Amino acid sequence: MSGEVSIPLAYRRPLPLADLLGFLGRRAVAGVEHYSAGRYRRTVPLPHGYAIVELFDASDHIGCRLELNDRRDLSAAEHRCRRLLDLDANPQAIEAVLATDPALRAVLKAKPGLRLPGTTDADELAIRAVLGQQVSVAAARTIAGRLVAAYGEPLRQSAGALTHLWPRASVLANADLAVLGMPNARRQAVRGLARVLADGLLQDGGAESSEVRRHLLALPGIGPWTASYVEMRALANSDAFLPSDLGVRKGAETLGLPVAPLELERHAERWRPWRAYALQYLWAAAAGEPPQQARGTARLGRST
Repeated sequence: MSGEVSIPLAYRRPLPLADLLGFLGRRAVAGVEHYSAGRYRRTVPLPHGYAIVELFDASDHIGCRLELNDRRDLSAAEHRCRRLLDLDANPQAIEAVLATDPALRAVLKAKPGLRLPGTTDADELAIRAVLGQQVSVAAARTIAGRLVAAYGEPLRQSAGALTHLWPRASVLANADLAVLGMPNARRQAVRGLARVLADGLLQDGGAESSEVRRHLLALPGIGPWTASYVEMRALANSDAFLPSDLGVRKGAETLGLPVAPLELERHAERWRPWRAYALQYLWAAAAGEPPQQARGTARLGRST
C-alpha cells in the first residue's frame, strides 16, 4: 500500500514561495529536513506510517512529491503540507487591513503575499521553539540535530540526507537529554513540555490557542516569546505577536514604528486580526534578520 505520488498544491496569489521555503531551509534540522536549490524535503509522521515530502515551485502551482509509507495517509500528508506553507490564507483580505497603516505600505508592496511559516507536526514545532530559546538559528539547528540523532526514530530506509523521524514527545518526556549540551534548566523545560505534549496539549495543531498559551506559560522555562511563537507556527494563530523579538524590533525601527515592546504592541492593535502576518513584514523589513528571542525574556526555571 506504499508508493510515490505527485500532487499539485493550489493557492491564492501572490505568494513569495522562495522566501517561505528559504525560511524553512535556514532552519532545516539534519536527519529530518533538507533544503537545496529551492527544494525543501522532510520526513513527516502520519497516522499509518510516515512520508518523505518534497516541495518546490512548479510555476502555476506548488509541486508536492510524496513517498508514502501507506497510501491511506495521502489526504493527511497533503493537509500537513498545506498547513506548513499556509496555502489557505487569503492575502487580499490580510493586505486590506494591514495597508491601512501607512508604515507598512512600502513593505507590503515589496513583498506581497507573505505567509505564516507553519509546521507538519505541532509537537515538533513546540519542542524546537524551546530548543531555540536565547540561541542563534544555527545553534538551535545543531541542538535539534543532536536530539534527532539520539532520540529520533530511524527510517526503515534512509532517503539521502533524510534518515529519521522527529522524536516522539512520549520518548522525550523521560529522556536524559544530556547529549544536547544544554543547561539543566533548559533540559527540564524540554522534558516538562514533552510530558504535556504527550498528553495531547496541541492535538496536532487543532487545539484552542488561548488554552494552549495558558498551559505553556504555566510551565517552568517557557515565557511569552515561546508561547506566542508556538501559537503562530504550530496553531496557525493569525493574530499571534512577538513584540520582544529582536528581529521584529529591528524591523519596527526600520519602518519608523515604536521599538519598545509595550508601545509596539499598542500600535499593533490596528493590525488585528492579522498581527502574525504583520510580524512577517517586520521581519522582512529587518532585511532578512532571523527571528530571535530578546535576551533574558525566557523563564529558564524558577531560579533564573
